[in-house]
Amino acid sequence: MTADDSYGRLDDEDYPAYTMGRAAEMLGTTPGFLRALGDARLITPLRSPGGHRRYSRYQLRIAARARALVDQGTPIEAACRIVMLEDQLEEARRMNSEHRAARSSRTTTA
Repeated sequence: MTADDSYGRLDDEDYPAYTMGRAAEMLGTTPGFLRALGDARLITPLRSPGGHRRYSRYQLRIAARARALVDQGTPIEAACRIVMLEDQLEEARRMNSEHRAARSSRTTTA
């Protein structure tokens, strides 16, 4: 890998660039909170060759959403489920929108 390849990954939101300690610091939480999110299967960090957890920006955004719910008093398991359901709903809405657009274009071209 060249230096240019490494710098290009900085723009990749799925690149696992953050250690557990740095991720926890950025979120203002503890490593235990991140481990709990992993146990609840909300986020699955990648592992470095040495076995250390690494998080992506995308995973940190998901963790921040769960953190906001927990800060409001929602139990962590429920917060994880809420975030998962919100994501599923958003995906279903996106798919419905695409389906409607495709159906509409077939109707107007027929």
